[in-house]
Amino acid sequence: MEYLVLAVWIVQGSVGVWLLIGWARHGRRYAGAMIAHVAAVFVMLALWITFLVTGAVAFAWAAQIVLAAGIPFGETMMVRRSRELRGITTKRLSDYGGAVVDVFRGRLPGPVVFHALFAGVVFFSAL
Repeated sequence: MEYLVLAVWIVQGSVGVWLLIGWARHGRRYAGAMIAHVAAVFVMLALWITFLVTGAVAFAWAAQIVLAAGIPFGETMMVRRSRELRGITTKRLSDYGGAVVDVFRGRLPGPVVFHALFAGVVFFSAL
């Protein structure tokens, strides 16, 4: 199972790098959230590999904690993109629900939808 987590992380990370390149090319805003999200998932990867090498379960739990802390930064980016697509300029708590609906209805670009949905596979397989 440990190596399956690494494999799904590599798939998820590959799509994430694709999205990051697109974000950088288009001069997107909100660099803080993006940097925090990317940093967290790379720290998670380093911790997970350390777990694989050492077998020390504490590294796996640390990886899970870092992943749980980093996911909301990515979700912030998803909500902002959803708001832009829907032309919403005010921030509301219900915007998260709208973004989830946009993901399931395919209103966001394919790589964003995949990355959002596959995040659960990474998270729960690591758990």
